Amino acid sequence: MTSHEQQQYRFSEAPIWELQRAYFEEQGMKAWENDQVPQYITSNPMIATAYAEMIFGFLQDRAGLGRTSEPVTILELGAGAGRLAFHVLQKLVELRDYAGISLPPFRYVMSDLAFKNIASWQQNPGLRSFVEQGILDFARFDAVHDTELKLTEANISVRSGELQQPLLIIANYFFDSIPQELIYVDEGKVYECEVSLHFPNEVEGTEPANRLETVIPEYHYVRATLYEEETYPYHDLMALYQEKLEDAHILFPVVGLTCLERLSGLSQAGFLLLTADKGDHRLENWEFAEPPQLIHHGSFSLTANYHALQFVFEQKGALSLFTTHHYKDLNVGSILMLQSPMHYANTRLAYRRFIDRFGPDDFFSMKEWIDQHFDIMGLQQILAFWRLGRYDAELFIQSAERISDLLQDASDEEMLDIQSGIHLMWKGHYAMEQSYDLALDCGLLLFEMDKFEDARLFLERSLSANEEEPLSTVLFSLAICNYELGAEAAALDYTRKALVLEPGHEEALELLAALNEQ
Repeated sequence: MTSHEQQQYRFSEAPIWELQRAYFEEQGMKAWENDQVPQYITSNPMIATAYAEMIFGFLQDRAGLGRTSEPVTILELGAGAGRLAFHVLQKLVELRDYAGISLPPFRYVMSDLAFKNIASWQQNPGLRSFVEQGILDFARFDAVHDTELKLTEANISVRSGELQQPLLIIANYFFDSIPQELIYVDEGKVYECEVSLHFPNEVEGTEPANRLETVIPEYHYVRATLYEEETYPYHDLMALYQEKLEDAHILFPVVGLTCLERLSGLSQAGFLLLTADKGDHRLENWEFAEPPQLIHHGSFSLTANYHALQFVFEQKGALSLFTTHHYKDLNVGSILMLQSPMHYANTRLAYRRFIDRFGPDDFFSMKEWIDQHFDIMGLQQILAFWRLGRYDAELFIQSAERISDLLQDASDEEMLDIQSGIHLMWKGHYAMEQSYDLALDCGLLLFEMDKFEDARLFLERSLSANEEEPLSTVLFSLAICNYELGAEAAALDYTRKALVLEPGHEEALELLAALNEQ
C-alpha cells in the first residue's frame, strides 16, 4: 500500500468523488455500453411506462387546476445513456395522443455532467425526432453547484422563479452517486466519519475506473457537535436520528437536498420528484447500519437516504409516496412538493396503479427468475411476460432461441402475436453502440415463420448495418425471401453473393440452378 494517501477527508470531499466525475467525463456513453454501469433496471420500458403514467396524471391534475397554457418542464438528472428519456417520451406521447384531452404542453430536458453525453444525445436519431417535435431539450447540469438550466436546443436559460408550472424532476440512480456526508450516531451523540483512502501502488496514475475499483476506505470518527446545534439547517432530522438510532452509520444527502432546493427555486409552484434507487425511506433500516461499502461498476454507488429526503420535504408540506411493501432491488418513490398535494389525485392514483400495486421492482424480481427459466417456459408464458415488459428488446434477445424452438407447435395466432410484437419492439427500441444485432434475430425468426416480407425488411436492416462483414446466412435468407416474394433478380443477386462467401453452400447452389433455369 502507498503511505502518502493517509490524509483524512470529510466524506463528501474525499477524492473518490473527483474520480467519479472524471470517470463519467472521460467515458461518456462508453460507461453504459454492455452494462458496465448498470442501467437496465432503471431504464427499461416497464419503469418508463410507470413514469409516463405518473407524468400524464400530473398533466391531468394541472389541467384540472386550469393551468393548461404554460408548459411543464420535466428534468431528468443524470440522464446517462438516454434510454429512459426515450422510453418515457414514447409512452407519454402515446398517452397524450390516445386520450385526446386538453393538457398543458410539456418539455423534457435531459441533463448530465458530461459534455460527451450531451453530444451523443444530440446525434441519436431516436432522440432527434423528439427534438424536432419541440418536446425534448438538453442541458449540462452540475448537481453540486448549478442554479440554472441552460438549454442547448432552445438556446435559453431557465433561472430562478421563471417556471410557472411546477418542475417535474426524474432522478434514477442519482442520489446514490453524488457526494454525501457520512455521520455516525450512537448514544445520542453525532460523529462525523472522515475517510482516508488506500490505493495499491500499481494503480497510481491509472484511469479512474481502476483506482475506484481498488480503493480501500478507512473511516475515522470525529465528534461533530455542529450537527446538534439548533442553527444547523437539518437540526430536526438530526435530532430524530439522535433519539431513535443507535450504532448507525448514516449517509446524509446534503448535496441531494440542496440540489432539490435549488431546482425548486426555478419554479413558483414547487416540484414533483420521481426517483428510483437503492435507497431506504424507513428509519428503522438505518439503525445499526454498518459503514458503507463502495459498490463498483466502473464508477461506484452507495445507498440513497430517502428517509432524509422524505423527512425534510414533508416538514415543508410535501406528500411522499413510497411502496407499502418492502423493496428488493429498486425503491421507487415520489415526493410532491406542491401546494395542496392531496389535490393531485390522478398523480397519486398513477403511483398506486403502476408502482405500488405492481411496479418496476416487482417486474425486475420476476425477470431475474425468468432469465434462468426460459428453457421450460411455453410460448404463451413468454409472450405474456414480453407484453408485461412492454415488448422490451432485452426480453426478446434472451428468449429468441426458445421461441424458435417452440415455433413448430405454435398456432397461427401465436405467430401473428410474435410478428406484431417484433414490430412494436423495433418501434420502441433505443439503439446504442453495442455489438448485438437485434435486426438479425428479428429477421431470422420471421423467416422461420415464413413471414417473408417482414423477414426481408429486418434482414436488409441487419445487412445494411454490417455491410463490411456480411454473413452468408443473411444473404441466403434474403435470397429465399425475394424468391418467395417473386423478386427473382434480387434472389439471384443475393444467391451469388452468398456463394462468394461460402462456395460450397449446397442450398444456395440448388437455388442458383433453379433461378438460372427460369
